[in-house]
Amino acid sequence: MILRVRPSRVSGSIAVPGSKSHTIRGIAAALSAAGECRLRRPLVSDDTLSVLHAAEALGLRCREEAGDWLLSGPGGRLRSGCTLDLGNSGTGLRFLTALAATLGGTTALDGDASLRTRPMAGLLTALESLGCKTESAAGRAPVRVTGPLRGGRAKVDGKTSQFLSALLFAAPLAERDCEFVLDFLNEQPYVGLTLAWLDRLGIRYEASFEELRFRVPAGQRPAAFDAAVPADFSTALFPLAAAAVAGDGVTIEGLDFADVQGDKAVFDCFSAMGAVIDRSGGRAAVAPSSASDLRGGAFDLNATPDALPVMAAAAAAIPGETRLLHVPQARIKETDRIRCMAEELTKMGASVEELPDGLIVRGGRLHGAAVDGYGDHRIVMALAVAGLAASGETQIAGAEAASVTYPGFVRDFQALGADLALLE
Repeated sequence: MILRVRPSRVSGSIAVPGSKSHTIRGIAAALSAAGECRLRRPLVSDDTLSVLHAAEALGLRCREEAGDWLLSGPGGRLRSGCTLDLGNSGTGLRFLTALAATLGGTTALDGDASLRTRPMAGLLTALESLGCKTESAAGRAPVRVTGPLRGGRAKVDGKTSQFLSALLFAAPLAERDCEFVLDFLNEQPYVGLTLAWLDRLGIRYEASFEELRFRVPAGQRPAAFDAAVPADFSTALFPLAAAAVAGDGVTIEGLDFADVQGDKAVFDCFSAMGAVIDRSGGRAAVAPSSASDLRGGAFDLNATPDALPVMAAAAAAIPGETRLLHVPQARIKETDRIRCMAEELTKMGASVEELPDGLIVRGGRLHGAAVDGYGDHRIVMALAVAGLAASGETQIAGAEAASVTYPGFVRDFQALGADLALLE
């Protein structure tokens, strides 16, 4: 599917959907919790539904009530011998691999072509240190894991936070205490998000981000929970960027800046670039702004890797140089987002230099072009933002990928006045 984007300005109010990170953590938590759990206002998207259906294969029961999910786990007695299809969800693949490792049998996990490119070796090696057996295709899906999770001490690869987060969810179910040590850790706020969920579940743990050591006592059973899913800050970055480069006043509703999601920090990045943002009353109001009103800068995106595509798109539209740094893990997401954004923004007239761990973008005069979304939801939406500020028409291939996290993206942006249309 092609997304056609024409130069246009946006205005009005928008409420973005719920957090994918919270929703998937809620599913993982419910799998091993005692009793029925309520997940209020979950994100319903391709990724979260893939994880939910895989969790149901492991024994989770889900019924819907007034837009909430009522989740009943099997009390820690998960079904082994399953084959789980995680679709495009890297978070789901890592979390359910670790949880399946707590079983006595063997579980197979796989996904789509994109998911089969995501590294899994760091997680599988840690699980083997904890007493499991694993098989994989060169450290990638499809994988097979055989438990039980004995426990002990494991060295964890910190190239993606999802390895550690997955182990933290599984560790309370291990036979012995688990200790995890790391040499480095990318995306630290996402581990903070996981620890906030462990707090909600009543799980005891010791965590030191300074020493990069984490310890979880064995024999714990997560408590049932009633939790609301907050709005997704990663998704909110797209209307934020559109409002900054081509906005006549946009308010993003329903944002909880007290939540632990790391991508809320990107609002500070846009403020540093010159956007005027009023954050009060659970909303962010972006004053009328154009690309020419903004300025470049240097931004460390290690803690917020999902922001790289949209930050690069905004940087390509504004005058001067922007440096997006210290985010090597952006190369191991759904795509190599550093390479892909460099190639596609170059087609639109930006001067983009690839770094091993980021991008240098020199922008200011974008033009429309035929570009590729690479089947990556964040690249599709980021290129749409760039197209709003470009001269001429932009056509983005693979636009259906936006449904991974934001099924209503086109509809919501059209309501703001963006000239977008889906072409078969």
